[in-house]
Amino acid sequence: MTGNEAVARGAWEAGLCIAAGYPGTPATEILESLAKYREVNAEWSVNEKVALEVALQEHAPWYL
Repeated sequence: MTGNEAVARGAWEAGLCIAAGYPGTPATEILESLAKYREVNAEWSVNEKVALEVALQEHAPWYL
């Protein structure tokens, strides 16, 4: 298990339900690993701003 896979596993075990990333992010492998868990909604976004909005919409819809 790589360090990035361990981060993904820890996030899943902690109850993470959504993850958003963008191409070229240093955490690409983490999002790819999270996508393997059926309970996690892992989404690719076009850029950082959209990834942030996806995550905020899930956890703080009143913020947007």
